[in-house]
Amino acid sequence: MTNRPVRVAVQLQPQHATYETIRDSAAELEELGVDILFNWDHFFPLNGEPDGAHFESWTMLAALAEQTRRVELGALVNCNSYRNANLQADMARTIDRISAHGTGRGRFIFGTGSGWFERDYTEYGYAFGTVGQRLDALAHNLPVIEERWARLNPPPTRKIPILIGGAGEKKTLRIVAAHADIWHSYSDIPTLERKLAVLAEHGRAIGRDTTEVEISAGVLDSIAHRSFQDADELHQMGTTLFTIGLSGPDYDLTLVADWLAWRDQKNT
Repeated sequence: MTNRPVRVAVQLQPQHATYETIRDSAAELEELGVDILFNWDHFFPLNGEPDGAHFESWTMLAALAEQTRRVELGALVNCNSYRNANLQADMARTIDRISAHGTGRGRFIFGTGSGWFERDYTEYGYAFGTVGQRLDALAHNLPVIEERWARLNPPPTRKIPILIGGAGEKKTLRIVAAHADIWHSYSDIPTLERKLAVLAEHGRAIGRDTTEVEISAGVLDSIAHRSFQDADELHQMGTTLFTIGLSGPDYDLTLVADWLAWRDQKNT
């Protein structure tokens, strides 16, 4: 089991809600003590009314970076293939700098993935391609992003953590082994056990100890509602970041306090 502290994140899904509700919920979550605020990088709702209210990820993250003082923030996850790699790096550095107000240390997490929701692509004019092509583009772009961070003036305030979402064993986990500080998936316990073994094998192939990678789990319905047995088992397997997904129009924060109490008990 890892010595990393347990952390709790909340994904405020930017759908079916007013921006004012999102802003106020973010403030309340920071006050409650969550560790990370995430949104997602889509252009349309993923559930509920398909044409319901929805807001863009990166511009919202910049606003939340200015609004907050302590909590880390990022997308779960950015879609790599919407934007030029160098532009992604510059936007990430800028939000890192915005979020550093008061402390000098940025709070931005660069969560990224290959993209999957076809409507985002077709309606906004991006080439959708194949799963393999999108993963190859992610593998190509991450070194470009890292190189651009080293050349920007001013540079990021810290080594921006890279979170990679996805669980494909042949390509995604190979990219995780090469680049990620955090790996995020929605895996149940047997699946996570298998995926961790695959990740470790990719690490050995490139000479990296993948125990350096923080393991992040999306909170599935089976463990969301005040039943922490599965969460305890995931923690025993090395998971230390747990993310609760909340959707508008009104974000129900009642679960969050229970998860924070569980986190604090684990970190005692």
